[in-house]
Amino acid sequence: MERICVFCGSSAGVDEHYARLAAGLGAEIASRGYELVYGGGNLGLMGAVSRAAYNGGAKVYGIIPGPLAAKEIAGETIGTIEVVETMHQRKARMAELADAFVTLPGGIGTLEELFETISWIQLGIHSKPMGMLNVHGFFDSLLQMLAHQIDQGFIAPRYRSLLVVEEEPGALLDRLLRHETPKSSVQWITPAQA
Repeated sequence: MERICVFCGSSAGVDEHYARLAAGLGAEIASRGYELVYGGGNLGLMGAVSRAAYNGGAKVYGIIPGPLAAKEIAGETIGTIEVVETMHQRKARMAELADAFVTLPGGIGTLEELFETISWIQLGIHSKPMGMLNVHGFFDSLLQMLAHQIDQGFIAPRYRSLLVVEEEPGALLDRLLRHETPKSSVQWITPAQA
């Protein structure tokens, strides 16, 4: 594992614990010699995680769609910023650069990144480890919903262990390093093989 992609909000939220643990994750990424891939903004949790990683000596790669740059960047950028045209290009580029994914609290965009990346595991597009920093139980309801979907037969039981969930950055990175992602049952074929 060399590069960790972090999905998180461009807002800081109402609880200071979110930004503190985002910064803790960024510092932990740097202290372990990893590089950070993130959404490119310098506000909110994106700013906290990227600033801490960068200040700790990590290489930082931000990927941002041009139309969002004015909304999510205030002042100086952090690390190397790559401007793309669309949200789809942003997610594809982040996934291409990353060896693992971590989700922090955020809004609809953060959830969309999380779920698209999970669906790529189910479809066999990637098998990179996925973690979630469950700051003060932020994701408890979401995790309960996923468990309910498994119990009701809408998600295969083998995906129950797909997400590595921890409350502290160090514990999360320790487990991500050892995590084996469940294998997909989907086998892709080329048009010539059909």
